[in-house]
Amino acid sequence: MTLIKSISGIRGTIGGVVGENLTPVDAVKYAAAYGTFLKVKNLGIKTGKLKVVVGRDARISGPMIHNLVVNTLVGLGIDVVDLGLSTTPTVEIAVPMEKADGGIILTASHNPKQWNALKLLNEKGEFLNGHEGELILEIADKEAFDFSEVDDLGEIFENSAYMDIHIDEVLALPLVDAALVKTKKYKVVVDGVNSSGGIIIPNLLEQMGVEVVKLYCEPTGDFPHNPEPLKEHLGDICKLVLEEKADFGIVVDPDVDRLAFISNDGEMFGEEYTLVAISDYVLSKTPGNTVSNMSSSRALRDITEKHGGTYQASAVGEVNVVELMKKTNAIIGGEGNGGIIYPESHYGRDSMVGVALFLTYLANQDKSVAEIRASYPQYYMSKNKIELTPQIDVDHVLAALTEKYKSENLTTIDGVKIDFPTEWVHLRKSNTEPIIRIYTEGPTQAEADNLAERFVKELKEIAGI
Repeated sequence: MTLIKSISGIRGTIGGVVGENLTPVDAVKYAAAYGTFLKVKNLGIKTGKLKVVVGRDARISGPMIHNLVVNTLVGLGIDVVDLGLSTTPTVEIAVPMEKADGGIILTASHNPKQWNALKLLNEKGEFLNGHEGELILEIADKEAFDFSEVDDLGEIFENSAYMDIHIDEVLALPLVDAALVKTKKYKVVVDGVNSSGGIIIPNLLEQMGVEVVKLYCEPTGDFPHNPEPLKEHLGDICKLVLEEKADFGIVVDPDVDRLAFISNDGEMFGEEYTLVAISDYVLSKTPGNTVSNMSSSRALRDITEKHGGTYQASAVGEVNVVELMKKTNAIIGGEGNGGIIYPESHYGRDSMVGVALFLTYLANQDKSVAEIRASYPQYYMSKNKIELTPQIDVDHVLAALTEKYKSENLTTIDGVKIDFPTEWVHLRKSNTEPIIRIYTEGPTQAEADNLAERFVKELKEIAGI
């Protein structure tokens, strides 16, 4: 069992030993560290109580962790706007709407049900930067908490309206045309992996005039399959799209910030191509620049250049993508794992925005979803990982590879990425799991797979495993 402390938040498995897992004690400790960080940050700047927005996904441990976190903030004298069952992007948009000082999303995203996490936001509803994350970890290590006296405790304000508000905000986006979509009478299958996406995605679709076929849309937190939206986990929806003769299928992860489509032929549209297709539509209407992370497909670069824009790649991590998007005034960006970041809405990955833009794009095309997918540059990715052990010196391994391939086109801002003429490999230590991730891309699946196998072998040789 594992507890991972990083600048992006605190993630761990439920149960077990304090300090080694996400136990109730750890949930309180890191919620207190975050609340203390906000109090220090606002000292002498803001009078009166601070305010934090809190929401959770539907995973089984959610209510327990939620109660611990909310009441820890109350104990620090911080008011809480409690969204209850919600999504990551919904909490993100709620923070500035509530004029709050921060937000916490209780979700382990795509991780299995034994995991949960505290994902931490600033007053803009955006993820904390590296420096802020380090400060919170320092506060937690010192346990430098000063709780409020009884007359100064915070209050809890429950607000269950924000998923509906989120839908309204998405439908109001200038490039979303619900009226046009309604004329097409689409039929769509939705896999909500028994979390909050099973509520909010069908509601959005129905308001856009789409007939919805629900699959795993009860928010029980009992995930019916591995919640990471990869092909090997999605056999049920691929089959159901064909059986229902649906126009396409939609898959989200438990906190609804990753988005994958199933084409009308029952095949994966490809997580990497979620961002590509939506960017193609957005750039056709509002030309500009794009950003994705280093582990994302070259296809976004090709589409951006087709529309006269400039593409740049950031280090992996949503906060890094957002930072580079702001620097380059990117119109749209995100991550190749199906994360869409559309600044016209907010600087956070948002499947709701992605669904609405994709439906509008589809309604403007005289093509099926499978035909749209076939129209894009064809790249194939292989995503692999190696489990870490305490004996492995990851920095040494990556440094050795850097030296070996120093004559190639190398990028080392986040692990090691080697750009070969027709393919690339990216090797990095995960921020959220004890593994080395190995991403490759090539013009065929076989070439991507072969490149991955080659580097898995080289990594193991250098590491001595």
